[in-house]
Amino acid sequence: MPDITLQQAHAAVEAAMRKAEALGTKMDVAVVDAGANLKAFVRMDGAWLGSIDIAIRKARTARFFDMPTGAIGEHSQPGGPLFNIEHSNGGLITFPGGLPIKNPQGVVIGAIGVSGSTVENDHAVAEAGVAAVK
Repeated sequence: MPDITLQQAHAAVEAAMRKAEALGTKMDVAVVDAGANLKAFVRMDGAWLGSIDIAIRKARTARFFDMPTGAIGEHSQPGGPLFNIEHSNGGLITFPGGLPIKNPQGVVIGAIGVSGSTVENDHAVAEAGVAAVK
């Protein structure tokens, strides 16, 4: 199974931090490998302590289902086909800020999770991290 390298994980974290700084926010950023194991993590100075676990869970959720966490959230609303899914797998996060990371062949090699601001900012920072992985 293809896997994200440590160099790629660090590149994702660095790019995410640059984007967070550009947005004027402090973030917790987690990158997991293809097996959903934590590969890299950073808590920017002053980032919320409560967002550490959220960032890691967003990354794991994105890898478990190979889709953005926000997309899962759309289906997990009351009456939706995935209602209550956030209670599975030891706890998932179903709002934006988690994205799968793919290699050039389109194979998922890991995921990034970001937390510490609005869900819009979290998603934008995660996108910056994904874009840095080559």
